[in-house]
Amino acid sequence: MAKKSSILYEASARELESDRYSTLNLGPTHPATHGIFQNVLKLDGEIIIEAEPTIGYIHRAFEKLAERRPYAQITPITDRLNYCSSPINNMGWYMTVEKLIGAKLPKRAEYHRVIVMELSRIADHIICNTIIGQDTGATTGFLYLFQFREHIYDIFESICGARLTTNIGRIGGFDREWSSDTWNKINTFIKRFPEALNEFNSLLERNRIFMDRTINCGPISAERALAYSFTGPNLRAAGVDYDVRVAQPYSSYADFDFIIPVGNQGDTYDRFTVRQEEMRQSLRIIQQAISKMPEGAMHADLPDFYLPPKEQVYNDMEALIYHFKIVMGETEIPKGEIYHSVEGGNGELGFYLISDGGRTPFRLHFRRPCFIYYQAYPEMIKGGMLSDAILTMSSMNVIAGELDA
Repeated sequence: MAKKSSILYEASARELESDRYSTLNLGPTHPATHGIFQNVLKLDGEIIIEAEPTIGYIHRAFEKLAERRPYAQITPITDRLNYCSSPINNMGWYMTVEKLIGAKLPKRAEYHRVIVMELSRIADHIICNTIIGQDTGATTGFLYLFQFREHIYDIFESICGARLTTNIGRIGGFDREWSSDTWNKINTFIKRFPEALNEFNSLLERNRIFMDRTINCGPISAERALAYSFTGPNLRAAGVDYDVRVAQPYSSYADFDFIIPVGNQGDTYDRFTVRQEEMRQSLRIIQQAISKMPEGAMHADLPDFYLPPKEQVYNDMEALIYHFKIVMGETEIPKGEIYHSVEGGNGELGFYLISDGGRTPFRLHFRRPCFIYYQAYPEMIKGGMLSDAILTMSSMNVIAGELDA
């Protein structure tokens, strides 16, 4: 009888629990997730009790694809990680290969890279912060500031012909000088954007509704963030001033003066304000790069990676052979094991490369910030409101292309 009573009690308890709690699928195609991933939420009214994330809906096996591609042909894969700031991904990959082959770039090429990467960072943060505003109901700021992302894409288009997935630059630098039209667009942008950013800031930063919706929304402590291996704006919002550009300078970032903004609560409001200040600092870096721009070549002396001029290809057999070898990926690559990271739009984007001396990598692994952040998402939203879960995801800027790869 005791055993039967126990079974009846457990069944009754489960029935009571099922009456109290509800299950909600947030994704994989919910418009507010900003990507293709699923969260199965257990709710008590609108309070989140548990969350179970599922990833892999757009997994494309990038790391395996890279094992069958020549080094120069891996660049388009990196475009499709965090596609909100593709040029940073491109530059990180180039620097990894350059580190392996021992290439040293001219300062002029490195300064041009810095300008491209900081423009990409601004574009990335525009997307994230305007969407945070949009998800709190502030559509005006979203529509107003988003036009400047288009101006940045116009700059990219004038450099390389592409806007979103850019494939910008080359291993060793850039293939040519930038046009006067490109420089005019850059100068116009850095002149007009600060005023627009300040206007956007005035709409939201001290707005009572926005503050009520974002303060204490999805917080994470510095200790928990470090335990999850957070980097980038999400770590800095928790109060840790780690930035790859300062901790392990690359591409002449040591030549520039800028500050690393930090928060203290690690909540949605701090993530918003940190990204706001980072856009201002990116403008400072761009202005310094332009004013300090050195003379010199636009790419390193790497004949195995740069196509010879067309007039030579058409008239000289040696140039034709070099052209064929480069296009077909027959460039000699030394054996080695390399890790290189850059400060991506979302944090430390790392490339772990093993070369066996062949025409393609033996192994390539991407350190993807979004993959790391998303592991903490259930913990960050537990105990909060359903509406806060949407805002938390927006402020973490989880990009599905980088999450799944």
